[in-house]
Amino acid sequence: MKQLIIGGARSGKSRLAQEYAKTWQTRTSGDVILVATAESTEGAMAKRIAHHKSHRPQEWKVVETSLDLAQILIEESRSDNLILVDCLTLWLSNIQLSDRVWKQEKQALLDVVNELPGEVVFISNEVGQGVVPLGELSREFVDESGWLHQSLAKQVDRVTMAIAGLPLVIKSMEA
Repeated sequence: MKQLIIGGARSGKSRLAQEYAKTWQTRTSGDVILVATAESTEGAMAKRIAHHKSHRPQEWKVVETSLDLAQILIEESRSDNLILVDCLTLWLSNIQLSDRVWKQEKQALLDVVNELPGEVVFISNEVGQGVVPLGELSREFVDESGWLHQSLAKQVDRVTMAIAGLPLVIKSMEA
């Protein structure tokens, strides 16, 4: 199954994804791989990364990539594993601030999603429900994240919105 879990800041998206992965792992005895898109920095981001590390099983494999998401998914996905991608909006901002072409990177991701043999849970921030930002880069980020979510939602089996730590399933194609 492929899924997208979206929600606002501190909405519980990562916790919901991790709970799903733990249940899946108990049921299947498969491996869980976390693909982390945040760059390890100092300050607030370092604290967020530490918080996430403290709340996930130590035996999970962690693969860090700030840019090469589609390639990492191709390399790591197997029929007996589950990949958590945390998170798409950080990946988008990393691409925007690099010399890479966003349309190509987005398309590369969309092209591989349904070809991956294992389960994938994408985690992303819902940023389009607030005020339209004044800055051009910020507006582009909000627009592109919304379009990415729409495109990915069409392809995945399940879309869940995290609100106050609770899951609101807005699409489910489970058998």
